[in-house]
Amino acid sequence: MLLEKTMVENNETVDLTPLDEILDAFSEEQGAIIPILQRTQELYGYLPAEALRHISERTGHSLAQLYGVATFYSQFYLQRRGRHIINICDGTACHVKGAPRLVTTLEEQLGIKAGETSPDYRVTLEVVYCLGSCALAPIAVIDGQVVGRLVPEKVLKLVRDLD
Repeated sequence: MLLEKTMVENNETVDLTPLDEILDAFSEEQGAIIPILQRTQELYGYLPAEALRHISERTGHSLAQLYGVATFYSQFYLQRRGRHIINICDGTACHVKGAPRLVTTLEEQLGIKAGETSPDYRVTLEVVYCLGSCALAPIAVIDGQVVGRLVPEKVLKLVRDLD
């Protein structure tokens, strides 16, 4: 099962004590799975398998139901993400103006592929499609900040300057 695999790969233990506070706050509400998962992800930065099992036990919802919700909505992550999130736009304008070079440069420099997180959990690199800033193409969103008119050298400097 993917959840078991995720937990084994992360090889981490999770303190469930603060999760109990979240679950207690929603104990009287029916159908509060999405807000429970949102708060859980705020707490841990992702949805650890251990936490999902605990939510299942406490709420009576099956692990399959929780997994179904967590995989349906793109806001949820089942694997730990980096301290810094880099989203490279590969919509049409960005693609034509060089986004693939940005992605390749970062993949080579970070030693990861798009969609992965560096082993030290410093950076998660993601490719997204159309961030709505075509006039600034190619663009990236780095830790929530839009940066436009990127070239490989500029994006590398921005990533090196993180932390």
